[in-house]
Amino acid sequence: MTAYVYVLGCPTPTRYLTYVGWTLDLDRRLAEHNGSSIGARSTRGRVWVMLYAEQWPSRNEAMSREWHLKRDRQLRRRLALTAQGQPGA
Repeated sequence: MTAYVYVLGCPTPTRYLTYVGWTLDLDRRLAEHNGSSIGARSTRGRVWVMLYAEQWPSRNEAMSREWHLKRDRQLRRRLALTAQGQPGA
């Protein structure tokens, strides 16, 4: 069963937010984050875009990778800078 790890981005007036998660269906999950009450509480009420995604052969591998990406602040910062069109990303 293929699983995915993803990083979402959303601009706010004061900073650029990122969110890391995993799913079995990227399109469905992005739609949930953007339009329904099913999305994670921290993502509700915002418009998110997909910044990055990786495909993994199993849920367990995707969940493990999600754990690592949540702690990789440098990657998340680079993705946010790139999304904002800033140099040095």
